[in-house]
Amino acid sequence: MGVILEVKNLTKKFGGLTAVNDFSFEIKRGEFIGLIGPNGAGKTTVFNLISGFEKPSSGRIRFNGIDITGMKPYKIVNLGIARTFQLVRSFKYLSLLDNITVSCLSKRGKEVSKKTGTDNYASSILASVGLIDKARIPPIILPHGDLRKLQIGKAVGTNPELLLLDEPFSGLSFEEQLGITDLIKKLHADGVTIFITGHVLRELMTLVPRVIAMHQGKFIADGPPVQVANNKIVLEAYLGRGVKIA
Repeated sequence: MGVILEVKNLTKKFGGLTAVNDFSFEIKRGEFIGLIGPNGAGKTTVFNLISGFEKPSSGRIRFNGIDITGMKPYKIVNLGIARTFQLVRSFKYLSLLDNITVSCLSKRGKEVSKKTGTDNYASSILASVGLIDKARIPPIILPHGDLRKLQIGKAVGTNPELLLLDEPFSGLSFEEQLGITDLIKKLHADGVTIFITGHVLRELMTLVPRVIAMHQGKFIADGPPVQVANNKIVLEAYLGRGVKIA
């Protein structure tokens, strides 16, 4: 199981603010890994740097051995990295099927869809996220949980090897969270490497076997969820003093 993503000494500065500070980690192919930290820790900035929506001030990012540092987002998608966003983004007046179809027209999506046809490929993805019965309606009338599913489906349409999920449970009810959890587990079981962010470790403890913790843009811990949660620095930075997770 080789390394699929390598991040070395990644730094991003916005004027006088350092959002990500000398941050390094590796993800192996097939892993399911979480990135935790409170608001402002730098999680989304890390995702933006990996996916090309921001250019780093310094440091390197390698995907499958290819240097993707500062590369345009569409080129990164074509190499095999897809992502979702905290704020749900969709073509709100197109049908759900058409939303998925747009993603299937990417370079990697076409490689798969040419075998069965774009419509069939898009329909299979919509079915996999549990929205096939709503294929002809626009996302503007969907509840928030279904919009999250659609967003994941659009990312899957690009046929990714690595999927970045930025706060996929944000704003969801408990039942909606369960539905997204089942979907993410299925994607991982199908062979997609998954990197997912969350505010607090409790949200990810039962979902991922490995967690990276960051604080004020810096790496502070990496390991199994319980081990990271009980790390002294993590306890003080995130969960408050005197808290212990068993």
